[in-house]
Amino acid sequence: METLFHPKSVAVVGTNKVKGTVPHDILDNILKTDFEGVVYPVSPREKSIKGIKAYKYVVDVPDDIDLAILVFPSSVCHMALEQCGQKGIKAAIIISAGYKEVGEAGLAREKQLIEIARKYNMSFIGPNCLGVINTDSRINLNASFAREMPETGNIGFLSQSGALCTAVLDYAIAKHIGFSKFISFGNKADISEIDLLYYLMEDEATKVILMYLEEVSDGRALMQAARDVIEKSGKPVLVIKSGRTDEGASAAASHTGSLTGKDEICDAAFEQAGIIRCNNLEEMFNKAIAFAYQPPPVAEKVAIITNAGGPGVLTTDAAISNGLRLARFSEETTKILKSALPATANINNPVDVIGDARADRYTAAIQAAFEDDDVDGVFVILTPQSMTDIDTIATEVTKIAEGQTKPIYASFMGARDVASGVNILQKHKIPHYTLPESMCISFRTVHHFHSSLKQKRAGVPTMDRIQAELAKGLMDKALSNGREYIPEVETIEILKAYGLPAPQGKLATSVEEAVEVAEQIGYPVVMKVVSDQIIHKSEVKGVELSIKSAEDVKAAYQRIHENATARMPEATIKGIYVIKMISGSEEIILGIKRDPSFGPVLMFGLGGIFVEVFKDVSFGVAPLTLEEAHDMIKKTRAYKILKGIRGLAPRDIDAIAEALLRLGQLALDYPQIEELDINPMFVLDEGQGSVIGDARMILNKTL
Repeated sequence: METLFHPKSVAVVGTNKVKGTVPHDILDNILKTDFEGVVYPVSPREKSIKGIKAYKYVVDVPDDIDLAILVFPSSVCHMALEQCGQKGIKAAIIISAGYKEVGEAGLAREKQLIEIARKYNMSFIGPNCLGVINTDSRINLNASFAREMPETGNIGFLSQSGALCTAVLDYAIAKHIGFSKFISFGNKADISEIDLLYYLMEDEATKVILMYLEEVSDGRALMQAARDVIEKSGKPVLVIKSGRTDEGASAAASHTGSLTGKDEICDAAFEQAGIIRCNNLEEMFNKAIAFAYQPPPVAEKVAIITNAGGPGVLTTDAAISNGLRLARFSEETTKILKSALPATANINNPVDVIGDARADRYTAAIQAAFEDDDVDGVFVILTPQSMTDIDTIATEVTKIAEGQTKPIYASFMGARDVASGVNILQKHKIPHYTLPESMCISFRTVHHFHSSLKQKRAGVPTMDRIQAELAKGLMDKALSNGREYIPEVETIEILKAYGLPAPQGKLATSVEEAVEVAEQIGYPVVMKVVSDQIIHKSEVKGVELSIKSAEDVKAAYQRIHENATARMPEATIKGIYVIKMISGSEEIILGIKRDPSFGPVLMFGLGGIFVEVFKDVSFGVAPLTLEEAHDMIKKTRAYKILKGIRGLAPRDIDAIAEALLRLGQLALDYPQIEELDINPMFVLDEGQGSVIGDARMILNKTL
């Protein structure tokens, strides 16, 4: 990886003399940005390019080459890579397109590249990428076809999309946002975003890591890499993941399947790993500059300095709604502000220096705010009045910020009139925001991230009371019949073997047996149809509640049989499940969903028949820590109900968290489980546990 970013010699393989083409512009970019190494043009048709001797083939170059940049068409690129391997080159950037992104033929060409690279122990970025930029002054490498070299900075940027990279560079150059490394990794046939994350973790020039992804091919590896980066280096990882909607997804057979969209899983996984997910480029860079430019706040109390009352109120509202607080000034600070500002000024927080304020008032107010012990950060708001010396105020802000241990953010509101002042701020690395709301969100994000760094992630607890052999036997039996749907009775037996609280009850295959079970466990009871073909029992009127006598059991048995047979005559009725009815509890839903990228995902939410209507659910990727299980519960509106409201007793939240941990272990042990619902689970009062009310499982027969 080091050879990719710090090569002493580079060969541009497939370049030409035609300006405005990718092969030409890559060579041109390397030369015009004063690359500190040696450059070798490789072109079958040219003897020299830009006054530099060109070689017909890369094997003709007499010297050693660290890095090859391939720009040949995909139809012949593999031959060039083969020659690179013969030459002993160990690192390559394959710019060429026409691979898996164009279909099966392209995929075959991409596999050919991978085989050649493995044959010669080479590593490469791409194909189908923009290239790589390293702004380090010791190397000055622009191995891309971007229009300009960005400024030097401490932000590392990774992107799966080359086209997006050009837009990002244009945006960043206009705002004086600098980069340490700028990497387009394209189809990631060899080097992936995971490899690059670990590289940037160790890169001393990189302080913040940004990434744009179109697909997450190995979600669990991405989560682990992000955790490692954050915990070992303290660097934040900000990600835009496109593809938030999935309109083509088919309806799933379980509640968990129907409620668990790809984007919800991605959100949960990123949050669990500490990744900061962003909705768009503006949000990403708003947060990135806050991390990159200023020291982190130690707490959430801010001072607001403004020359207009309205924007001050807007900023205050935004701050409070984002969990920030207004600092309370000391008597000393109040005294300083009173002497420095006119009598009409508001010396309380937010400080209004009045519309006719010039730089001296801003300087006095900002300086006083910084020196106040209760202030953790300063927000500077400016609206352009006719007498406002915008550039001078901007310059004063940059001077005051030097050497401060507290952050300062600015919002010069407007566009044309404030443009030169904003430019001064951006050049001097003062985070600037068009809207105060964005400023507050960025401050909160930085504070939350650094607060989280102090909290070491607990390990995943080991589950006791798991009857592994019993569970294996039950799973083997379920799998041996080649069924996809496993009904309630069998599913509950497997859950029971994993230490989850099963209800009192038994499958009855006759009226007499049903009465016997009911008499044994005690009334009232619940009776439910059991059939491999009936997934949603309530839809066939296959459930009866509050059965309180033997006569009621007999009648219910008959009705359930008749209802199920009438509505699904093709179904084979295995019997009627008779269980003890639970009262005085809260109904929740727990579930497992197998995601192709992140693996087993757990779901928690408010249960019952309306779960898909209210969709009050949260997700987590197994395995969970105990804290993560509790976080899943707290994310839902159901949490307030479970905590106890309006005189209701609090429910056993610890029992729910334990059930989530046990489900996570089951999902990890048996990848054949595609989906699993526990709906409802009855949660009793605090300290009294919970009981499974109903459960079903869907298996993947191909595993």
